[in-house]
Amino acid sequence: MRAGIAFLIVAYMLSQFYRAFLAVLAPVLAQDIGTTTGDLARASGLWFAAFALMQLPVGWALDHIGPRRTASILFALGGGGGAVLFALAQGPGAITLAMILIGVGCAPILMSTYYIFARQYSAAIFGTLAGITVGVSSLGNILSTAPLAWAIESFGWRQTVGGFAVFTLLIALAIAVLVRDPAKPEGEAKGSLLDLLRMPALWPILVMMFVCYAPAAGIRGLWISPYVADIHDAALSQIGTATLVMGLAMVLGNFLYGPADRIFHSRKWPILIGNLCVALLCLWLWLVPPSGLWGAVAIFAVIGMLGASYPIVISHGRSFCPPHLTGRGVTLLNLFGMGGAGVMQFASGPVYAGLAAQNGAEAAYGQLFALFALVILIGLSVYLWARDSTG
Repeated sequence: MRAGIAFLIVAYMLSQFYRAFLAVLAPVLAQDIGTTTGDLARASGLWFAAFALMQLPVGWALDHIGPRRTASILFALGGGGGAVLFALAQGPGAITLAMILIGVGCAPILMSTYYIFARQYSAAIFGTLAGITVGVSSLGNILSTAPLAWAIESFGWRQTVGGFAVFTLLIALAIAVLVRDPAKPEGEAKGSLLDLLRMPALWPILVMMFVCYAPAAGIRGLWISPYVADIHDAALSQIGTATLVMGLAMVLGNFLYGPADRIFHSRKWPILIGNLCVALLCLWLWLVPPSGLWGAVAIFAVIGMLGASYPIVISHGRSFCPPHLTGRGVTLLNLFGMGGAGVMQFASGPVYAGLAAQNGAEAAYGQLFALFALVILIGLSVYLWARDSTG
């Protein structure tokens, strides 16, 4: 099982890579096949939308057929097949379709890992395991920064993405061979998604789940690249470095949030305080935009670190889910997390375009970051009423 979990973590590393690699690919895609920022915002948003919409069938599959077949089949067909299509793309439409397929393929990976953790380990250490998993997997986020920029310059973007397609297929095969489905408890109770939705304790957490990942995912996955290029005239290598710094900060954030519930004896308050700081930093980018490139990168890095509360929010929600609804519980939470990020990604392109047409690029970026802050503050106003948990 340990080998199987290791390959699931590698697969989630690729999921992190695919959701963020458009930021570095943007300049070469624009030059080679004519994609625009709006095209990539739409493609990125649809990746998250496909990922989110798959969570309900994935949850059913985890509870009924187990993580081995669920993860390996979808990752091979969607992840590997979508990456092949991306490498062969001749226009924005193919890029969009490829991102949808990759989103479908990546949808079961993290939840399969969490399902195994929830079945085999106590709830008290679930948050730590969840944070470690996302932290280690965030190396994929790092891979999609300066190393990807180097590979594109050295080999070309099509060859680079094609290589990742082959790697994706090999990892899917390893999951099929090495993952073992955990045993189900004897006399397990029946239940459905409606049973989860009838639990009032989950609703404020679902709202927090919807907003907590959106700023870090949106900025790191899409907006940091055009921002530093348009406002600070950053070259491709500087874009790679900027995204690398923010990616490393997100890795650190996952490791910091992972054991926070055991250190502070609370899941709620680390989430509240961290996300409030994210909102304030986004407002800072709007009200007092930094004059230099590296000042901006430093702010983005702190947003990435404090915006990495995703695992502990899932841990908070999972603590209220009954054992027989573990699969559907964690995937419902993930649906809201990825759905919120997808909505913001999808909406941010036309919002920015409209603001830029009226006010210019620099003002439009600031107003876009203010919108991220507003979304977080609305979510926090609901989450403030959530019931805390520590066990």
